[in-house]
Formats: sequence, C-alpha cells, structure tokens
Amino acid sequence: MEKILLIIPAYNEAENIPWVIEELQQLDNVYDYVIINDGSKDNTKAICEEKGYNYVDMPINVGLADVFRTGMKYAVRHGYSMALQYDGDGQHDPHYIACMVEKMKQTNADVVIGSRFVEEKGCKSLRNVGSYIIQALIKLTTGKRISDPTSGMRLYNANVMKFLANEINMAPEPDTIALLIRQGFRVEEVEVKMRERQAGVSYLNFGNSIRYMMNICMSLVFIQWFRRKR
Repeated sequence: MEKILLIIPAYNEAENIPWVIEELQQLDNVYDYVIINDGSKDNTKAICEEKGYNYVDMPINVGLADVFRTGMKYAVRHGYSMALQYDGDGQHDPHYIACMVEKMKQTNADVVIGSRFVEEKGCKSLRNVGSYIIQALIKLTTGKRISDPTSGMRLYNANVMKFLANEINMAPEPDTIALLIRQGFRVEEVEVKMRERQAGVSYLNFGNSIRYMMNICMSLVFIQWFRRKR
C-alpha cells in the first residue's frame, strides 16, 4: 500500500483550514496530512492545536520555498512513497487525489500535475495569458508542453521528494517543474477542476502577480541553467 502525505502550506488560513481538513476526513480513502504553519499572524496555529490537527509550526514567516522543503523533509523522514502539494485555501478538490495517484502508477511518472486545461482551454483572462507565457517558456527550455504550469496541485514520488528535500530555494512553482523535467524526471498531467478560494484574500494581487511573472520568467530563461544536476 502506498503511503501518501498531503503537504498543506498555511499562512493566515484560520478561516479555511477547518473546512479543508474536515473535507479530507470525509473521503473514503483517508490520507495522511501535515499542515505547515508558516508563521501565521492569525489563529491558524491555535486552531490546529485546538482541533488536534497534525502540523509543523514555523516560528517566523519563512516563505513558500522553505515551507515546501520542510514538507518534503517530513515526508521523506516518515517513509512516505508519495507526497501531494495541496492548498490550504479550499481551492483543491480532494476527490481528484485518487485519479492523480492512479495516473502516477499507470504512467510510472515522477510528478503528476492536477491540470485544469488538459481537456479544456482556459478563458482569455490576464492570469491565463501569464500561464500561456510560462507554458511557452517551459516548452522552449525543456521541449515538453505543460498545459497548466501554475497549478498548485502536484503529486511527487519518493525520488522527487528526496531530491526536493535536499535542495534549497526550490519553491513549488513552474520553474521547479521545468528543472525537474531537465533533470530527467517524468512529468504527467491529469484533468481536475479547481474551486475559488473559500475565504480570505490571495496574496497575488496585481502588483504581486507582475512580480511573480517576472521572477518565474527570469528563472526559466536564465537561473535554471545554473542549477546543479543530480
């Protein structure tokens, strides 16, 4: 039996975390999870303690890259065979987890991305234009087309978990997916539906979105070529 861990980053997600965990607990397949509380300023930590959730508490806000690495280290040290990156804001539907696991087993993939656009095309919004640019840069630098490079729902096998647990500055972002492809890991996609954030406000406002795009594009075009090979 595969041991599967859901890694749930949480920064100021007090309104969402109870809903997310309760939904997971209602599944027929009960998955292990760990909430990585990234120095939240709201009641995220208090709620985890009160409800007995499994969580790791970062004493300060360290950012998504270090939170992601912490989750991977946790998965490796506890002997999990797969780890799923899973948002703490309620956007991800847990009923697709089984499909992603099955896809990984069927294709012998190292990474499976829960994609919104395998079968359907995205609407022509400003956000999707950014996704198309990232998609084109990944295709240019790796030769592989990823239809939904900004999806935050990604399943990793044990080999990728060990790689990511021992690398610094590996945020769960499109440039890391591109690097994994260039390192020889097999990346596949499976169709999923995403929901709107259940509560709270995303940090990706207009200004942050522009900075995000610039950083990802710079990494894809330049920085990734200086990463060491495994």
